[in-house]
Amino acid sequence: MASVSIQHVKKRFGDVEVLHGVDIEIADRSFTVLVGPSGCGKTTLLRMVAGLEEISSGEILIGGRVVNRVQPKERDIAMVFQNYALYPHMTVRANMAFSLMLAGTEKSKIEARVAQAAEILGLKDLLDRYPRQLSGGQRQRVAMGRAIVRNPQVFLFDEPLSNLDAKLRVAMRTEIKELHQRLKTTSVYVTHDQIEAMTMGDQIVVMKDGVVEQTGSPLELYDTPANLFVAGFIGSPAMNFLAGEVRSANGAAQVALGEGLSVPLPAGAAVNAGQKVLFGTRPEHLSIGASGLPAQVIVVEPTGADTQLYCEVNGTDVTVVLRDRTNCRPGDLIHLVPDPGKSHLFDAASGQRIAK
Repeated sequence: MASVSIQHVKKRFGDVEVLHGVDIEIADRSFTVLVGPSGCGKTTLLRMVAGLEEISSGEILIGGRVVNRVQPKERDIAMVFQNYALYPHMTVRANMAFSLMLAGTEKSKIEARVAQAAEILGLKDLLDRYPRQLSGGQRQRVAMGRAIVRNPQVFLFDEPLSNLDAKLRVAMRTEIKELHQRLKTTSVYVTHDQIEAMTMGDQIVVMKDGVVEQTGSPLELYDTPANLFVAGFIGSPAMNFLAGEVRSANGAAQVALGEGLSVPLPAGAAVNAGQKVLFGTRPEHLSIGASGLPAQVIVVEPTGADTQLYCEVNGTDVTVVLRDRTNCRPGDLIHLVPDPGKSHLFDAASGQRIAK
């Protein structure tokens, strides 16, 4: 097993710089997820760790060894791709054994490793089938099995579930997490799906435009997002934002939202009177009260376990998640009450968090 250290790494394609000095520390045996919108540089970074892309500047260390100029096959990593990358003319058994055959591994060891991986992944009855005879989920298991048999220091996953349907994605992410808990191999996982990131990662690295916006555990990012981007990206449905200005009323600071509306200032907010801010509240931290922010209900979406309301507050779209059943109907006027202990405040100019 090994840690991965990414130090001041930059990547240029011609005159265009797509990674702007990335620093990430990935602990031995951890499961780290790189998450962000398409084009943020996460897959490029993963390919640089794998040795499939050259590093423009900076260093990548695997197990304490600088691997900038080390060939991919010598890095002791295994990569699981988005499109499975299976050989269609080979059986499952042959696909899983191929890399070991190329490495000149003894036949008995190859058979033992393939059998062990097939047992772990539930592929014992499929070893003599061809990829065309498998479902999408089974093909992804074979791709993971091909990585497991190599017994690498680091697993790299490049959006491995994006080609699966929604139900199978949920099942497979549980399987991958369980596999990591069993093998305890350092894993780096790339996805644009923040639900995957939240449910799978010990550590999440949020990226945007080639820059790391924040690194932390899933709940650290959820509870204390560093800026507007992280706050809006992590959490589903996304956090609500209301533009306002800090004002003093009756000796207490408040966030004035316009049209005579205001909300209490979140605790610990170091702000100045007149400062332009954005008040953030997650949909599940809003409740319906006798008084509060007047909101018109636009759409009601019951999901069984909860109900989502899409409302309008002073011209701004606001989403509410209610854990209880509600009699609200489109067109109703309700009053929303934010939980003051779970509200967030961001500077309007910089986008940086001021207070939880």
